[in-house]
Amino acid sequence: MDTLYTIIGIFAGIIVVVVILAIIAPKGYNIQLSIIINKPRQVVFDYVKFLRNQDNYSKWVMMDPNKRMTYTGTDGTVGFNAAWDSDMKQVGKGNQTIEELVDGERIDIRLVFEKPMSGVGDAYIATQSVTEESTSVKWAMASKMPFPMNAMLLFINMDKMLGKDMEESLANLKQVLEK
Repeated sequence: MDTLYTIIGIFAGIIVVVVILAIIAPKGYNIQLSIIINKPRQVVFDYVKFLRNQDNYSKWVMMDPNKRMTYTGTDGTVGFNAAWDSDMKQVGKGNQTIEELVDGERIDIRLVFEKPMSGVGDAYIATQSVTEESTSVKWAMASKMPFPMNAMLLFINMDKMLGKDMEESLANLKQVLEK
């Protein structure tokens, strides 16, 4: 009987620790990166507003060339949806939908992940003129994590994990557009 109480005590202790960590942990993450592209703002925006162009610069989209894609709506307009399904665990299954567009300035995207883990995130790509011939492109991604799963954010550096891929994707975008 003492062994049973010890085991119950250990499990209770673990649960208490996880709950405490979840209480003090961030509730989500917000990552923002930017790059300067030597092209006029409208040229850059007219490229990034089309989700299908991510095939040419997004590390995540390019990761599995054999993924199954389905598209709904008109690309580059509000409501367009690009869904993917991959046998690669790193790519998984999900979709992204254009939620809002401000021509020449910003595209807001809702991301829904189904596999390997479910979740919802919001991203945007914003363009701003630096000069007539150069544009600052800001790519931001944010998501909230449910309690107590948010405790993982104490141990996982999302800025480093996702930021590295976003940085690579922005460098790819710069290379594609400056050709």
